[in-house]
Amino acid sequence: MTDTAISPSGSPLRRRMIEDMDVRGFTACTQRGYIAAVSNFTAFLGRSPDQAGADDLRRFQVHMRSSGASATTMNAAVSALRFFFGVTLGRGDAEVGMTTVRLPQRLPVILSPEEVARLLDHAPGVKARAALSVAYGAGLRASEVVSLKVTDIDSQRQVIRVEQGKGRKDRYAMLSDDLLALLRAWWRAGREKGVMLPAGWLFPGQNPVNPMTTRQLSRIFHGAKAAAGIDKTVSLHTLRHCFATHLLEQKVDIRVIQVLLGHAKLNTTAHYSRVDSRTLKAVKSPLELLAAKTEKEKAS
Repeated sequence: MTDTAISPSGSPLRRRMIEDMDVRGFTACTQRGYIAAVSNFTAFLGRSPDQAGADDLRRFQVHMRSSGASATTMNAAVSALRFFFGVTLGRGDAEVGMTTVRLPQRLPVILSPEEVARLLDHAPGVKARAALSVAYGAGLRASEVVSLKVTDIDSQRQVIRVEQGKGRKDRYAMLSDDLLALLRAWWRAGREKGVMLPAGWLFPGQNPVNPMTTRQLSRIFHGAKAAAGIDKTVSLHTLRHCFATHLLEQKVDIRVIQVLLGHAKLNTTAHYSRVDSRTLKAVKSPLELLAAKTEKEKAS
């Protein structure tokens, strides 16, 4: 994104908002999103945003909806504008013009363990298979996989240190025997190729000084998916969904899964209970009971 301003470039208003976000420790990504949202509102308004009122914000939301903006985009704009008016301008009156939009509740598409195994088998090389295996075997997000360094792998304790994951939180992820063996195989291969630098990235990019990008990892995933003949509509993040769902189907305590995923709220993790196929299979359908009753009556 270009360095667009809230109002004219380098204005005190824009600098103050950035300072307010810096003080609160907002990430660069969040700051870019907030600046973009307020810039879009300014363009719609046609004048300095500090002159806007509640009705202007209401009209902006109507404009976004009529323009086909998603619920996620609209809610992100609400968060940014609430921060701008409430914190930077110190105004609470404008908030009455904004409302959040209910997000549609969708269940993630899940691959079976057999499909995951087939996908990993079709990964192009040990590096690709190791990276995808970390995403599935430890339940890591794509950004967390590519940010791993060699020193984050604790083979003695068999854990993976995830530094500054989502929400700027550190946590430990599980490291199974099979995953550790695969990572060691990749480490040896990487050393032979001269791309595995001391204390460097676990999955280096084309230039070993830089890590593999999430886009590169996503391309690897989709290439393996196509090679494996999997036609489900899934993405790289699906492997994290599969990690949680497959653990739940093994009767692993949901609070343990919550910790492994790094979820702040149990409700977020409980979402996976809705796709736990073994739980569904354990419940007898009324149709099945009806058929059994009919057979019993015929026998008598």
